[in-house]
Amino acid sequence: MNRPGHPDVNRTGHPDVNRTGHPDVNPIGPTTRRRADRETLWPCRGRCEEDGPVRIRTARPAELPVLRDIERAAGQMFRDLDMPEIADDEPLPVDELASYERAGRAWVAVDAADTPVGYLLADVVDGNLHVEQVTVHPRFARRGIGRLLLEHLAAYARTVGVPALTLTTFADVPWNAPYYVRCGFVALDDDDLTPGLRAIQAREAAHGLQRWPRVCMRRWL
Repeated sequence: MNRPGHPDVNRTGHPDVNRTGHPDVNPIGPTTRRRADRETLWPCRGRCEEDGPVRIRTARPAELPVLRDIERAAGQMFRDLDMPEIADDEPLPVDELASYERAGRAWVAVDAADTPVGYLLADVVDGNLHVEQVTVHPRFARRGIGRLLLEHLAAYARTVGVPALTLTTFADVPWNAPYYVRCGFVALDDDDLTPGLRAIQAREAAHGLQRWPRVCMRRWL
């Protein structure tokens, strides 16, 4: 789970950023997206010993409230780290989630009953796909589902010719930066930050997220 949120801040801590990406970046066009949508059908599957296989596919409008429930449940993990502000942060409203669904950049991990147990949202920032949020319900944690979602995004990015994935996250939360290192991301030095990432970082600081150490990360594809 990547929950860098804060009251009045979206899931990756960059409030007021255009939901279809950085204003200086051309979002992935409809023709390219239709071609890439076929990639969402490839059999990216994990195995949950108790609950059967997990499949990754695009989110559906009727499922968006379920994503909010997943986010609330996963946020409670931050209470154990003395981060109640993050635990209490409200998920994105349905209308904002819908913008990702319409853009084709919202994916869900579903169980054998086709019910979402995790999800990923992505923005376009400086020509890369930026992980806006990736969350797995605690009941399905530690089963590789978050990694499946990230690998699915990487496959989608390659299909549409995007060179890298980026994200911002908490440096010291075990399931944040240390986890992303294991998934192939590397922390960026200040000199390596693109304008869009700098803007995200500045907004995070303005909304108090720098109370806890934050890091920008990138994974070349």
